[in-house]
Amino acid sequence: MRLALIAALLGVISGPLAVAAAEKGQVDWEHRTVRCTGSGAANLKDADGNPAVARIGAEKAARLDALRSCMETLQGVELESGKTVGSALASDSALAGRVQGLVRGFKVVGKPRYFSDGGVEMDVEVSLSGALSEALLPRPAEVPAVPADAGAAGGATSLVVDARGQKLVPALAPRVRDEAGRELYGPAVLADAGRRAGGAAAYAPDLAAAKKALADRVGPRPLVVRAVRVEGSDLVISAADATALSGQDPAFLAQGKVVILAD
Repeated sequence: MRLALIAALLGVISGPLAVAAAEKGQVDWEHRTVRCTGSGAANLKDADGNPAVARIGAEKAARLDALRSCMETLQGVELESGKTVGSALASDSALAGRVQGLVRGFKVVGKPRYFSDGGVEMDVEVSLSGALSEALLPRPAEVPAVPADAGAAGGATSLVVDARGQKLVPALAPRVRDEAGRELYGPAVLADAGRRAGGAAAYAPDLAAAKKALADRVGPRPLVVRAVRVEGSDLVISAADATALSGQDPAFLAQGKVVILAD
């Protein structure tokens, strides 16, 4: 029964932008969340035979299991092309401690499931936006400051890169390059607001979905370009599109207003 419930949960959030990263967890790139299941068994012996006390213990165990599941899932997430969150945490103990503290603040989704044997299961969710995104994104020596009115003069309000039909690996810090290899966009250009946006780019299955679910990030005048190829999590655009991008006010890039269309 418990396996069926876990399978049902994973089925609900599966799809082209949901990447399984651990046995009991998934990353939903479209909504920028990590979703996991934690389970805990009741121990009547340690609870002196008191079912209520045993259930409290089972709930605590389920929370600890959810934390482990979320950390395992997060560690499998691509941070940037060729580098996972796990490898970044392994090389930086201070970052690992900070990230675990942030993940510990997960939100319980729905109601916990209680079983006749006293066991408990709960589904939890961790947002990749906000403090977690800010902590994980590679940080340049100097973070740029930008005005809040990106695109106000009539230029583009965002960059939308269409990578559908290609084998793209979703990541927290994807980069956009031109065909000569010059980096046009990446975490180094992000201001503080952009670093908190939930990764250097958001993901959507198509432009209509992006405009609906990511209206604040897309804005009314997106510059839509096509990826001529992908390299892991990075995208390469044509010289003509690179020229069009370079002619825009870069403020929207510093705010992280970049969306990738992927299937």
